[in-house]
Amino acid sequence: MHVLAVLAAAMLFGTTGTSQALGPDGTTPLSIGVMRMVVGGTGLAIIAFLLAARHARRRPVDAAPAPRLGMRSLSLMVLTGACLALYQPLFFLGTARNGVAVATVVALGSAPILAGLLEWALTRRMPSATWIGATALATLGVVLLGVGGEAGGTGSVGGTDPIGLLASIGAGASFAVIANAQRRLLDEGWDPFTVVGAMGASSAVICALALPFVDLAWLGTTSGVVMTLWLGLATISVAYVLFTWGLSGLTAATAATLTLGEPLTASVLGIVALGERLSLLAIVGLFVLGAGLALLAWGSRTPRDPQPYAVEA
Repeated sequence: MHVLAVLAAAMLFGTTGTSQALGPDGTTPLSIGVMRMVVGGTGLAIIAFLLAARHARRRPVDAAPAPRLGMRSLSLMVLTGACLALYQPLFFLGTARNGVAVATVVALGSAPILAGLLEWALTRRMPSATWIGATALATLGVVLLGVGGEAGGTGSVGGTDPIGLLASIGAGASFAVIANAQRRLLDEGWDPFTVVGAMGASSAVICALALPFVDLAWLGTTSGVVMTLWLGLATISVAYVLFTWGLSGLTAATAATLTLGEPLTASVLGIVALGERLSLLAIVGLFVLGAGLALLAWGSRTPRDPQPYAVEA
């Protein structure tokens, strides 16, 4: 179930590009990103804190007491919110400098690798052979998708801009930090919904500070409101609740690799909803990516060590 929860979250993440493409005119990546975080972060905090309260009422009497909120735990919670807020401007800077295909490949392809390396640095626990093989397959699939899509599209770029490259790697690193910070909090005994609620609240506050500096005229249209609600509530609020619950039974590296289902979903939606056409190389990438995710799902049937903190959804 934990694998399915993370995959479902990745599918919701993958609807972001299509939602933006079908949205109103006059939007900018920054204005959409800010509103997505304000609405989504607020919704995420409300949903997650309600679920945390529900879980606390069901907590067994003989269960270990809830951990106390100290500077370390508070810092980790705020860090996840800051990384969530930071991810989008970094990602969009990468797309502006190097195009969507290259930026997506670098950001999503680097996230699982950086998550695994960061987890190894923090815990000295080497990722499993299954994770290494599945991550290699999934990353290769993302690369083929990016190269194949760019070769047949109109957004080709000549060369790679170093600033854009660093921005995309920074986006991947921010996701890796989120996965590992949440994993540490869960290992300390924090309720997963409390963790994700704190991330949503802090990201909403950070992005709300940027509201006076972005043009939100497009919010006056019906399509703008619908797009904002979907991007905020579905791709942030619901998706991150699913992701964090799934993370409670998986390693950070495994969860990050499973989220490579995002480009898989985005590619399928691009074909079906937007009429985009993929090259043969990109189609091969879809199959390779799917094979990597299937391998990882199969290898994740056994529980991680130590036993993850159990939580009812």
